[in-house]
Amino acid sequence: MSYQELLGKLQAKECKPSIPVIGPGDLLRVGVLIQEGNKSRIQPFQGTVLGIHSNQASTTVTLRRLAQVVNVERVLLLHSAKIATIQVLRRYKIRRSKLYYLRSFHSKKNRLKQKLS
Repeated sequence: MSYQELLGKLQAKECKPSIPVIGPGDLLRVGVLIQEGNKSRIQPFQGTVLGIHSNQASTTVTLRRLAQVVNVERVLLLHSAKIATIQVLRRYKIRRSKLYYLRSFHSKKNRLKQKLS
């Protein structure tokens, strides 16, 4: 067995089976586990997917949201133990795989067209 096959099997074990299909432009709500002292809680982070870096167990998603006039971006590792839940709230019609151009827009210009399904 080669190194690549062994690495593929190990990564397949670490992948979570319950992740929904995510695309750029989707509005996600991700429950992130936060440790405060000896207590832990789930904090929701809701934002638009700017881009996805897909690589089996190390798949990352870049989320962006507007929090009190300040734009916040967060890169989340999907198969991490710190991710409790992932919900797709809305899907939007887009034409690009990376939506980095949304960084320069503010509020009303930032709107995407919703998919009708």
